[in-house]
Amino acid sequence: MADTTDDTAALVPVFRHRLPREATAAVLLLHGGRADAHGPPPSPNLPGLRMRPFAAALLRDTFDDDVLVAHVRYRHRGWNGPNAHPVTDAQQALKELRALTGPVPVVLIGHSMGGRAALRAAADPQVKGVVVLAPWCPAGEPTAQLHGRTVIALHDEADRVTAAADTWAYLTRAQSAGARVLGIGMPRGGHSMIRDARRWHRITADATRAVLEHSTLVSGGSWTGTPLPGRDFPGGAPR
Repeated sequence: MADTTDDTAALVPVFRHRLPREATAAVLLLHGGRADAHGPPPSPNLPGLRMRPFAAALLRDTFDDDVLVAHVRYRHRGWNGPNAHPVTDAQQALKELRALTGPVPVVLIGHSMGGRAALRAAADPQVKGVVVLAPWCPAGEPTAQLHGRTVIALHDEADRVTAAADTWAYLTRAQSAGARVLGIGMPRGGHSMIRDARRWHRITADATRAVLEHSTLVSGGSWTGTPLPGRDFPGGAPR
């Protein structure tokens, strides 16, 4: 499998020592941003840095060397209305992934704006599921592209930036569209996911594994609108 060092690429693999020679699956992480901002993400990019511990948890606790973990690089800091710029970047990253590994099953992990982008980008046939963290799910956001996918959402009810109620409503619409969905109410963390961060990292890693391994954790029609308490989720208990 070819290496990639292009600093303009949308796909930015997390390098440990080398890329997996024969990747059997991939996980792409999409960070948050702003509703409107046409400039590039700043340096340092704090929303991007926030996703690094999630990548580390995936590599350390969950996967073998044959799963490629990568970040999606944004050209613009914001969503920017109908442009939906991070969706275009995610689609480009998936295209680059196919060129790098061939067709492999993919899980998208997105925080806030990145969660909204991941849900949109799930239309790609490689995407088997999406794990969203305190996602931005406005009313009217489409769900048809999630048919046959698994969607797991983590949200703290105390989040003051994006509303957990909007996330649970989105899951209900997604289930009606044919997705397998699960909502997890996080006990702490707000929008930044800093408080109780290790719980967020662990549950995200476990949820991602559940998607890739076709776990029965999420079954069709199981969502009733009430999130599972994060303390009760497998992997959610402190270690």
